[in-house]
Amino acid sequence: MHSLTSSTLPELPAAVGKPSYDRSALTAGIVHFGVGGFHRAHQAMYLDRLMNAGRALDWAICGVGVLPGDARMKQVMAAQDCLYTLVVKNPDGTREARVIGSIIEYLFAPDDPEAVIEKMASDTIRIVSLTVTEGGYNFHHVTGEFNTENPDVIHDLQPGAAPRTTFGLVTEALARRRERGLEPFTVMSCDNIQGNGDVARKMFTAFASLKDAELGGWIKKNVPFPNSMVDRITPVTTDEDRAAIEDDFGVKDAWPVVCEPFEQWVLEDHFNLGRPPFEDVGVQLVEDVEPYELMKLRLLNASHQGMCYFGYLAGYRYAHEVAQDPLFSQFLLDYMDKEATPTLHPVPGIDLDAYKHTLIERFSNEYVRDTLARLCAESSDRIPKWLLPVIRINLANNGEIHRSTAIVASWARYDEGIDEQGNPIDVVDRLKDALMAAAARQRQDPLSFISNREVFGDLIDDQRFVSAYSDALTRLHDHGTKDTLRSLNPGL
Repeated sequence: MHSLTSSTLPELPAAVGKPSYDRSALTAGIVHFGVGGFHRAHQAMYLDRLMNAGRALDWAICGVGVLPGDARMKQVMAAQDCLYTLVVKNPDGTREARVIGSIIEYLFAPDDPEAVIEKMASDTIRIVSLTVTEGGYNFHHVTGEFNTENPDVIHDLQPGAAPRTTFGLVTEALARRRERGLEPFTVMSCDNIQGNGDVARKMFTAFASLKDAELGGWIKKNVPFPNSMVDRITPVTTDEDRAAIEDDFGVKDAWPVVCEPFEQWVLEDHFNLGRPPFEDVGVQLVEDVEPYELMKLRLLNASHQGMCYFGYLAGYRYAHEVAQDPLFSQFLLDYMDKEATPTLHPVPGIDLDAYKHTLIERFSNEYVRDTLARLCAESSDRIPKWLLPVIRINLANNGEIHRSTAIVASWARYDEGIDEQGNPIDVVDRLKDALMAAAARQRQDPLSFISNREVFGDLIDDQRFVSAYSDALTRLHDHGTKDTLRSLNPGL
């Protein structure tokens, strides 16, 4: 058995799909920041699909890593000629494997920021895309303003500094294009943030304006930032996945990607230097993506938060275990029906009832093996964007808040760092120290967790929210997760 490379592609078993196109004939039209599992199960997959149809051969991807942890991806990409295996795990247990070839280059910015800047400044690059996570946009959760106190941002704003951040790299590339008389590329966010393109525009122009006010104004006027909604459950790749792919498909891949069969991408058609014909491979091109993104963020993403803390506290470790428990699945459906749906706009072409039940089916796919630990991570970047808006809207409209507020209480209980069986919890969050310190005090001071205005803003001042939160947290402490969920749905 050979490791996955361009030279070993012909030797792969017939059951493994392979690029039908000549990868040596591809040219990069896209630079992508954040080449993780989701990007490779989503955007890169759509482009590979186009290329297999003989299309978009000048829209290949040059990946970029910015964080120190991306060094591992650099090594794998170099060893495997930027190839990787995408394995779809179906609910019936069957698997489909395909080698994706749409990424043709990978640059590690800490090693050579100049190479990254010049790549984006070249006239072949027409889109710069992003999957840098919810926390990668560097804005304050309550004010929504750009965080000027970030040490790397402070560094990048110094005259002549070699950029460390995505903001510094992209801004310098746009400045060079302007100097050279080249049209700016489109910046396309693919992250789970409401109005991700609007947020990207605000943050990049804020940084650029701090660097050069005239440049900031030029970017704001001339650079398109389309909004998008992206959806595909993509768990973290495990050693078990690597071994299974080697055993089942004969592919030795250092960093394959596993995912569910469902895929969705809704994208605003706002590009100034063209784009691949995404609509020919299942992407929905629309004028306004907001109804779709609100649907996804407040139903799927917020429901992930609704299952992960409660589930982990109760002793579950995988999403499918929680979704297959009627007590939990009914809680999620009730949250979606009675609290999230009233905050949504009409969604063209979508049957919301069917969509919500499809979510439970997707969460229940035991072969995906999505971990609750993954869903619980970086909560301070997720809850304020996905769940707190539901609470705020329903408070303003006198709507129901008990389930969404109970989810906040389950997060607070989770951050005490021990589950209901007495097992330790490894909390992963950029605000871990402050949140866990607050959670440690909450049996004596029940409001300590939600007193963090950096995360919760003024919700601590709303008595209806405080009362619902206190009731849920007290019940979690006194009676545990399952009793708390039963109290929210007495019929179970």
